[in-house]
Amino acid sequence: MTDEFPARPTWADIDLDALEHNLRQAQQFCLPQQRVLAVVKADAYGHGALPVTRRLLAAGVEDFAVATLEEALALRRAGIEAALMVLGGCYPGQEAAFIQYRLLPVLLDPDATLRLAAEAQRQKTILPVHLKIDSGMGRVGFLPEQLREFLPTLQQLAGLEIVGLMSHLACADDLDSKLITDLQHEQLGAARQMLAAAEIYPAELHISNSAGLVAWQSADCTLIRPGIMLYGGLPGADFAERLDLRPVMHLRSCIAQLRQLPAGSGISYGHHFTTERETRVAVLPIGYADGYNRLFSNCGRAILHGQQVPVLGRVCMDWIMLDVTDLPQVAVGDCATLLGQADGLSILGDDWAAQLETIAYEVFCRIGSRVPRRYLAEQA
Repeated sequence: MTDEFPARPTWADIDLDALEHNLRQAQQFCLPQQRVLAVVKADAYGHGALPVTRRLLAAGVEDFAVATLEEALALRRAGIEAALMVLGGCYPGQEAAFIQYRLLPVLLDPDATLRLAAEAQRQKTILPVHLKIDSGMGRVGFLPEQLREFLPTLQQLAGLEIVGLMSHLACADDLDSKLITDLQHEQLGAARQMLAAAEIYPAELHISNSAGLVAWQSADCTLIRPGIMLYGGLPGADFAERLDLRPVMHLRSCIAQLRQLPAGSGISYGHHFTTERETRVAVLPIGYADGYNRLFSNCGRAILHGQQVPVLGRVCMDWIMLDVTDLPQVAVGDCATLLGQADGLSILGDDWAAQLETIAYEVFCRIGSRVPRRYLAEQA
């Protein structure tokens, strides 16, 4: 059993107090009739779905969303009894599991809808479901005309109860997207009217992600779906002044070796860095296999002893090298922070995203499973 022995000194601290702080930020934008449907898919964006869900439950959240049946089952089997929505819908052969484990499937197309209804009727039960409209994302869900054509069939499906109507905003992170975003809200409202004309009245209505919650009014909605903001990531660059978010993930690694190299020494694969002076190099046991992106070669930073120090040479699968020449007090075993906060300094997911030309969502999800998570201030 490997857990009988000390682990490699690389880990991610997950600050659950910061998670709850970010939840309160989201709730400040909710209207009185709205409640949070917390998005904990993709292992809570790499933060750990079970500990995150438990903490949010303790903070008063009652509704959660995952992407797949597998993600939902992992939470159910760990004892989570809260409402669990499966955003990715139901694939053939999964129908019975949704009923057995009391999950909320999202209806994305007629075929899945018919299969779920047939299974529910076979089991002589009524399955609550949410119906998704493609209001302009161009991805999944019923197109308006498709819903109109399917509506007579939908009215006859005795095994399903449509308790929710939903869509997803495509451009809400762009504050100049009013035309598109308003049109999506209108499409959702039109779908609601279409259902009402067929005497189908979903109690829940939702369309807003983190950006939609903060920047756009969805006054008719009963649920809002914050995701990235719960984990301390901005929905977009223009949201920094609107939100007081705290980083939840802090990626750390301890110095495994110190090397004193003369001027003219090549470092790492390809010798893409050559020392110009006598250089003290700290070697850390973390690399791109852990989610520390190879694009940080020769341009990454780490927080160490209250300063930011540069990454030298190519990021390896399992190692990175830091220039600590100007930090004579550094010793083997000292902890460096690569993502998050330490010593009053920050390297945020949004900082990584800007440098890598991606988004904070991907940054967090890419921190690999071989990096153990340590949960701070866990209450559940």
